[in-house]
Amino acid sequence: MQKIRKGDQVVVTTGRDKGKKGVVLRVLDAKVLVEGVNRVKKHQRPNPMKGQTGGIIDKESPIHISNVMLVNPATGKGDRVGFRFLEAQGETPARKVRFFKSNGEVVDV
Repeated sequence: MQKIRKGDQVVVTTGRDKGKKGVVLRVLDAKVLVEGVNRVKKHQRPNPMKGQTGGIIDKESPIHISNVMLVNPATGKGDRVGFRFLEAQGETPARKVRFFKSNGEVVDV
């Protein structure tokens, strides 16, 4: 289980885009693709077989997972994340969930 997943709201902690918030689009091995963060210009050649036009395009580039933090909705700031097990209730087994270290609130129920 990973601390940061697709669809999470994160804030960048270091680098050129420090302080920017965005939603995680993809999680790669040790990198994440965040919407609107680490934008780069790519010079693209035209490819008529695929129907692509040439030119300079803007796209998001992956950023290392250690440079982002999950946003705590209670405070609106980046927060550290830990794991804990929720106790079993009846037939359902105990399950592993993420929680914020500052206030102990569960991230995903």
